[in-house]
Amino acid sequence: MGYCIYFDQKRHSDPSFKKKLREKRRQKRLAKSSGTKIPDLRDQESVQKFFLSEVQLGETLLSQGDVEGAVEHLGSAIAVYGYPQQLLQILQRTLPPQVFHLLLQRLPMIGQSVHARHQASFGAPVGSAGSSQGMPGPIIGLTGAAPPQFLPVEDELE
Repeated sequence: MGYCIYFDQKRHSDPSFKKKLREKRRQKRLAKSSGTKIPDLRDQESVQKFFLSEVQLGETLLSQGDVEGAVEHLGSAIAVYGYPQQLLQILQRTLPPQVFHLLLQRLPMIGQSVHARHQASFGAPVGSAGSSQGMPGPIIGLTGAAPPQFLPVEDELE
C-alpha cells in the first residue's frame, strides 16, 4: 500500500501530469462533440439505423437531464429523416415546450453540420441520391437561416 501512495504522490507532483490530464480530457471532449459517425446518406439501411440510434440516444440524454446533447442528437435524426414535418409534429407533442423550441432554433445549424460532415466523409453532394422522389420540402420558417435539405427514408418510425 505504501508503494501505491508513494507513486501516486510522485505522479501527481509531476509538472507534465496536469498537462497530460488536460490534453486527455480535451481529446475526450472533442471526440464527444464531433458526435457520431455520419452514415452514407445514400444507403437507406445505414440512414435508418443512424436515425433510430440518434432518436434513442436523444431520448436517453433527455431523460438524464442533458438537454443540449439531446437536442443535438434529435436534430441529427431530423436532418436525415425523409419526412421532417411529420417527425417535428410528433416531437412537438412529446417533448417539453422549451426543449422543442431549442430544437427548432438549432435545427438549421445541426442540419448544415450533418450534411457538411457527410460531404467531407463521402465527397458526394447530399442531393445526388435522388432526393426528389416525392419528398416533402425542407422545413421553412424555423429561423432566419437557410433551412437544411433532407433525405428520404423509406420506412416510417417504428
